[in-house]
Amino acid sequence: MSEAALQRLRDAVGPKGWIAEPTEMAPYLTEWRGRFRGAAPLVVRPSSTAEVAAVVGICAEAGLAVVPQGGNTSLVGGSIPFEHGTEVVLCLSRMNRIRDLDPLNYTMTVDAGCILATLQDAADAADRRFPLAFGADGTAQIGGAIASNAGGMLTVRYGNTRDLVLGIEAVLPDGRVWNGLRRLRKDNTGYDLKQLLIGSEGTLGVITAAVVKLFPKPRQVESAFLAVADPSAAIALLAALRAATGDGVAVFELIPRLGLDFALAHVEGVIDPLADRHDWYVLTEVAAGTVNDQFRETFETALGEAMEQGLVLDAVIAASQAQASAFWLIREAIVEAQKHEGGSLKNDIAVPVSKVAEFITRATAAVEALIPGVRVIAFGHVGDGNIHFNMNQPEGADTAGFMARWDEIQTAVNDIVLALDGSISAEHGIGRIKRQELQRMKSPLEIELMHRIKRAFDPEGLMNPGKLLP
Repeated sequence: MSEAALQRLRDAVGPKGWIAEPTEMAPYLTEWRGRFRGAAPLVVRPSSTAEVAAVVGICAEAGLAVVPQGGNTSLVGGSIPFEHGTEVVLCLSRMNRIRDLDPLNYTMTVDAGCILATLQDAADAADRRFPLAFGADGTAQIGGAIASNAGGMLTVRYGNTRDLVLGIEAVLPDGRVWNGLRRLRKDNTGYDLKQLLIGSEGTLGVITAAVVKLFPKPRQVESAFLAVADPSAAIALLAALRAATGDGVAVFELIPRLGLDFALAHVEGVIDPLADRHDWYVLTEVAAGTVNDQFRETFETALGEAMEQGLVLDAVIAASQAQASAFWLIREAIVEAQKHEGGSLKNDIAVPVSKVAEFITRATAAVEALIPGVRVIAFGHVGDGNIHFNMNQPEGADTAGFMARWDEIQTAVNDIVLALDGSISAEHGIGRIKRQELQRMKSPLEIELMHRIKRAFDPEGLMNPGKLLP
């Protein structure tokens, strides 16, 4: 690797814009779960689009591969360099400026390195809502969310990241800057290039800024923690609540009893909201644009009717924001608590909402047949068909032996996903983990077209190589 090229990179971003000391580089070379640990000669942290363009241009001239990185909260290895140590990590965290907030147009133009929580707060201060929200809000960056087409808690009401982006600015693999920062909701002028970059996981270019949609801020939110008979009842309840509230369901999260038990055992502050134990629960929020008692009454009436039908077995509606936060702590704690129960195999899949219950039943039976005693935790954003189908090792099992069966178990689960016309990746992307499995989901023609797009944007194959594409 050319020392001259590395020096040019250092000069391009200035003394505050690069890291080469191994200890300081370490957080950029591994991901949250620690499954991947890469190497790199340099981490560059440009502070402007011009600096990103300079870095990418230098790398193109020198034949250096580039790994774009946002908040590094990916769980599929998409933002981690490979172990051979010849790729430059390009982190966008210093590009964290809100360029424009237009409350009348309901848009915000932001640098790619902006933290999601910062954007949520800025929208709130302008009496608007930016609805992209998930567990890593305080770390995840908007550029990475766009590059992976991340989902989240509010997708059932507002859509995925793809639905929230109006415009993009990106540095292409040759160092040129494409300015697509249009704030229009109607622009019928040919190919929508931004949609190619959304979900491309850094393989087509580096997203440096975006125009995102804002929405009216809800004036009334009612949160409830409900016991349901089973996942089928949960899906029937979702349909009933959407109809009863004028499609006001903003959150609809499925929680199994085992997940709640894990949270109670391992995360401080978690409490069981209901007096009796049940096998399945739903955390839901419904929202309205005005404050009135009638909306809460409508929600209560809908829950009462659901109880009469046997869909809801018990319920508590939050009487305060503190109580609503306690409900959310359960949902968030499930992720953390699994770490304390040994090895965990994770799937982030989606099926049509009407097929959620069938998927959970069939997938649970399949993995229990392969690994007797495996502890299945199927939870998540079932309001949009997304299930985090996780499997913790049997109690007392050998962790290494259990984790070694990752591919076998993932194949069994994905077989069922594909049989139900689902997706093997709902919100985390493909990265390195699901690259080969993508071939089973996509037709040969789709794979061919994806490779053609890659070659059109990046003929030298220097943008995040080895990720996403089979």
